[in-house]
Amino acid sequence: MVGITYRELKIEECERIREIDASQFIGRAWREVNGERKLVEINYQDPDWPNGYGYHVSRLKETIQGKGCAIGAFDEKQTLIGLVTVNRGFFGQESKYVLLDQLFISLEYRNKGIGKNLFFLSADVAKQWNADKIYICAGSAEETIAFYFAVGCVEAAEINRQLYENDPRDFQLEFNLHNEAKGVL
Repeated sequence: MVGITYRELKIEECERIREIDASQFIGRAWREVNGERKLVEINYQDPDWPNGYGYHVSRLKETIQGKGCAIGAFDEKQTLIGLVTVNRGFFGQESKYVLLDQLFISLEYRNKGIGKNLFFLSADVAKQWNADKIYICAGSAEETIAFYFAVGCVEAAEINRQLYENDPRDFQLEFNLHNEAKGVL
């Protein structure tokens, strides 16, 4: 998208995530029904940051201070319109995973390729760290899961129990970093 710039966020910029409109209407979400995962109508308006703004600012600071990476997307006015964070700590038995901790795009900028660019920029960073895969705990909204599958994610081969237990409704996904797609800067 023309006029969008991408760069790493600094610790002193964490409060700027307030510039992102993280609201989302969730028409349908994936739920377990009689032992099967199915799309169900929930018609829920999430007016703000899931788990609250403070939670996400705190997570962002932890990522940056923990030698992880936070990349922001900025419009032509230099307003923060999206971010992705990936945490550096490896986990997994069969593969070296890193966690994609946050990916948000401001409401008016969704479906314009910004999320895809941020995702692949985070993949480029994880490759530099010599990770094998990115692990994602994806919210169960229909659009969220469709996005991750569209960029090449699949259900995780290894489940991180601690992350799974944080919200069992989340999809535990992974992205193989040996795929060839790349972000843009």
